[in-house]
Amino acid sequence: MAKKTVATLQKGSGKTLTKVIKIVKSEKTGAYTFKEEMVLNEKVNEYFSK
Repeated sequence: MAKKTVATLQKGSGKTLTKVIKIVKSEKTGAYTFKEEMVLNEKVNEYFSK
């Protein structure tokens, strides 16, 4: 079933998005958290440079 889902995502507009995960440090506690977003392929480097 997972193979069918992956094959479906690779058709059409699914290739233009990338799931990015960024580690962010909290100002209050100092703990690290993960921030996940779906970003256009062209904007990935811009997302990480912030």
